[in-house]
Amino acid sequence: MRNILGLALCFIFLSAVQAQEQKLEVTVYNRDLALIKDQREIKLNAGTNIVSFTDVAAQIDPTSVHLKSITFPEEVMVKEQNFEYDLLSADKLLSRYLDKKIKLISDSESLYEGKLLSFDPQQLILDQEGPLKMVDRENIREIEFPELPSGLITRPTLIWQIYSQESGNIPCELTYLTSGMDWQADYVAVVNPEDTKMDLNGWVTIRNESGTTYPEAGLKLIAGDVHRIPKPRPIRPYKMMAAEALAAEERDFEEEAVFEYHMYTLDRVTTLKDNQTKQISLLSASNIPVKKIYIYDGASSEGKVWVKLEFKNSQENGVGFPLPKGRLRVYKADSKQALQFIGEDEIDHTPKDEKVRVFLGSAFDVVGERKQTDYRQVTDRIREEAYEIKLRNHKDTDIEVVITEHLYGDWEVIKASHPYERKDARTMELKVLVKKDSEEVINYRVRYKW
Repeated sequence: MRNILGLALCFIFLSAVQAQEQKLEVTVYNRDLALIKDQREIKLNAGTNIVSFTDVAAQIDPTSVHLKSITFPEEVMVKEQNFEYDLLSADKLLSRYLDKKIKLISDSESLYEGKLLSFDPQQLILDQEGPLKMVDRENIREIEFPELPSGLITRPTLIWQIYSQESGNIPCELTYLTSGMDWQADYVAVVNPEDTKMDLNGWVTIRNESGTTYPEAGLKLIAGDVHRIPKPRPIRPYKMMAAEALAAEERDFEEEAVFEYHMYTLDRVTTLKDNQTKQISLLSASNIPVKKIYIYDGASSEGKVWVKLEFKNSQENGVGFPLPKGRLRVYKADSKQALQFIGEDEIDHTPKDEKVRVFLGSAFDVVGERKQTDYRQVTDRIREEAYEIKLRNHKDTDIEVVITEHLYGDWEVIKASHPYERKDARTMELKVLVKKDSEEVINYRVRYKW
């Protein structure tokens, strides 16, 4: 059914005054939320006016809507507000014409005219003042309706009853919250052959499934954990991707602190199309010093030695830019200078001058082994436990492994084969050098009191 409307249709909003000359600003949050500021000039007459705003988000929160006059805030008052979202569709139009006459034109130019009795996705049933006609919807080329039933609209629309003491084109600002929009940061890092430096590029990925397009809008992004009352919504798959790349030295986002969050403002306007995912460059930095860290947590890693990359988000290292939460993918060139993917992790919101650790996976050539070698109940309130840890390094270079042990209660290490550090009330760390192609054995005894 290729043409559901054979007649031109006219939409009338109670002689509504239409808002013109749109100016947009969109602030997108991390969690399915955006704040829309929409400035338009509205032609008002002195007295009561009916004003309609179209091109608003289909997922708007009507309770968050606020309309104000920019130039005459005291003279222009909103008396009533309505959000109309009964949008026109083929099935809705057909449902309004049940028991009414319509015309059908088939692919073979056959004309059927009669009262619509029922319809479903496959067929329509017409009463032709005698015989009933069942028409396959696949064969229908056009359906003609005498007129548009009242109450159906083509786009979500806000309608106000406004009392104005002024007349003329009055600038007004509409503010509202909408679901269906969010953003996240995505980072790509490339480490050098020695695993001592990396290049870092950051992108922001903005999803717009709010139900409308925001043309030539100012864009702000808020990073941080903004509290909201939960309202779960299904997230549909991304349908379209657009990317805006920048030269490595440029940074289009200006960052500033807002309350306890960080805001990133794009220094130009951009169009956020409905059902689109857009990427814009956030940052680019080269030759950032990194450190590769091997970590063995014998109680939970099942013999695996974890590998992490650590860097400091400082200006001296070429960054020093508050990093919003997001996924960081890491690549490294092989012997033929082709980049290979070596792991990814999600980093949290990271202020400047803080360290970032990225978990990449487990070391292939480094193996850990941990076992309890002794258990003694010294008294009713004292117990001792002893452990042995073995680290085997099959690499052709020496490495340092950080051993993490999780202890509990009132504990004291009474004997240890290697230096250790008490990180907190429940954690002990040992930094152990394991020479190439060799094994290192670590022993310690801990006493618990209660």
